[in-house]
This record gives sequence, structure tokens and C-alpha cells, in this order.
Amino acid sequence: MDASHVSRHPVFCTVVPPHLLDKIARSEQPRRADAAQRTLEQDALLRTRRSVTTLRGIAPAVGTPVSDDPRRTIYDAQHRTRLPGKKVRGEGDEAGGDATVNRAYAGLGATYELFLKGFGRHSIDDSGLALDASVHYGQDYNNAFWDGQQMVFGDGDGDIFLDFTVSIDVIGHELTHGVTQYTANLDYHGQSGALNESMSDVFGSLIKQYSLDQTAQDADWLIGAGLLGPNVSGVALRSMKAPGTAYDDDELGKDPQPATMDDYVRTAQDNGGVHINSGIPNHAFYLVATELGGKAWERAGRIWYDTLTGGELASDADFKDFARLSVAAAVARYGDGGAEHQALQKAWSAVGLG
Repeated sequence: MDASHVSRHPVFCTVVPPHLLDKIARSEQPRRADAAQRTLEQDALLRTRRSVTTLRGIAPAVGTPVSDDPRRTIYDAQHRTRLPGKKVRGEGDEAGGDATVNRAYAGLGATYELFLKGFGRHSIDDSGLALDASVHYGQDYNNAFWDGQQMVFGDGDGDIFLDFTVSIDVIGHELTHGVTQYTANLDYHGQSGALNESMSDVFGSLIKQYSLDQTAQDADWLIGAGLLGPNVSGVALRSMKAPGTAYDDDELGKDPQPATMDDYVRTAQDNGGVHINSGIPNHAFYLVATELGGKAWERAGRIWYDTLTGGELASDADFKDFARLSVAAAVARYGDGGAEHQALQKAWSAVGLG
């Protein structure tokens, strides 16, 4: 995708959905409510700013060879909201005493490595784009986001949410929004927006599995495990294995994600439920990966990557479009008589998209 195409589609994608923050903002505990409200207000400001600001695609110099090495820079926002903040670690620098900085640096590296070694992709744009991230953003900021140019991590409020760098899949999730931006550039609304979110959950989970050298059977298939505070009744933000079961808490409510089209949620909130209905394609991927077994990034992940980057997935694609193209991608890579084709057909049928 060329830079001019990227520039026409501003994005602002957070890992914690607004409907979840809305619930916390109504908490009877003032500290919880205030932190959630501040996060919502900051997200709304950033979303508005992103909608009126052109994103500039970063094109490599013509003829410049692309290195296999990442170019990471970590900044400390020092609890302010002006980005990027103070540079605290560059590529190749030794780890310092700030665990958040070190986790962000490692997470960027793990994401870069999976896309390179698993799919032959050189960074987010496939042209060696530098990976920048800011940590310690805002006061008790309960989110992490990709703003179209860099990663940003809040520290959480220490109560409902912990430091947003603790879950490597959250780091991978947000960076994958960048990969989507530079490829299919899925519109962030309705089913295309839910696919956008699902792509980030899929590859975020694969990045965690890759870093832990896990098989599909060994993986927990949770997004944001370790991110919820100790007093929250839940294990993560989302579950790909069992959508709708990640949390059930007095403050957060019950995880609203559906696993199949029978429970598809029609809502005007959250850009048409992009963080909710993503549970359906998420679950389809889980079913494919566990049916095929082994390392999920090797076959199931390859099919999803081929579908996302193959040039046939329209920016306004719906779930049926993705299902159809993923089956075609499986046939193109593995043939129509193999386990991959059968696993795709079985999984999409199971979630109501056969």
C-alpha cells in the first residue's frame, strides 16, 4: 500500500473498548470513576484530533535495502499527554531500571520478529518502518493505543487495570493495527471494524505464543491476561477460545463478546461494536488453529496473513468476505484437499459463516 492511500484513512485504535470504560466511569468508587472518565475524555480528544489530522505514510528511500533488524525507540511521556516525550531507550541500548520501558522494548522486538520470521514482513509497513512507543502516558491512563504513527501505553490506575505493557499480546495487538493500516486498511466501523480488531487480537495472540514457543493447544488464547487488577473478577479483556467468558465483574459487567453469528450484537456504540463482534472471527481463528495443531503462526496464521495482505480484502469487507477469502487463501497455499481447507470450512460453519 502506498503512503497516499494510508494518509486518507486516519485511525485511532485502543485496546480497552469505550463500553468497558463507560461502565467503570459509573462506579460508586470515585477514584475508579474518575480514572475511567479521564481516559474516556482523553480518548475522545485523540480520536477527534486523529479525524482531522492527515496521517503521513512513511516511505523508504528508493533503492535503500531493508534491514532485518528492528529500529526501536522508547519514550517516557512522564505522565503527560504530549507525545512522544523524552527518549529513554534506543535500538541496541542496554536495559535500564524502568521495567515498563524494558517490557515495551521487548514487546516491539517480539512483534517485529514474528512478522519477519513468520511471514517475511519487514516491520509494520514491510519497508523497515521504525517502531516508536511512549510509556507512562497521562495520569492513571487506562488504555494503550496505536495512533497511526506510534504506540502509546498508559500505566493503568493500579486498581482495575495494571500497567499496559505487562501483556505482550496487547503490544502486538496495537502494532498489528499498523499492519492493517498499511495493508487492507479495514474501515473502523461495523463488521470491517470488528475484523480490524480481530486481526489485532489474532496476531497479538500469535506474538505471545511465538515468544513463549507455545503450540495452539498450550496457548491460553486470552487477550490482556495479567492486565486486570487483583480485585477484578476476570482473567483478561477477551477470550478467543470462549468469547464472552473473559470477565464477569460488578464494575466491568459481563464480557459481551459473541462466539457465533447467532449472538451478533447490533449496537451504535463502539463504532458499531468493533470490540464486541470481533469475538466471532476471533473464535473462528481459534478453531482453525487448534484443529490444525502445532504452532498456530505456521499454518493458521499464515492463512490469515495471506488474507489480510493479499490485496483482495476490501476496506469495507464484512465477515463473509473474510471467510470466503481466507478459504481461497488456504486453497492457494495448501491445495483444496488438505487439512487446512477442511479446517477453514469447519470453523466458519461453526461460527455461522459457512
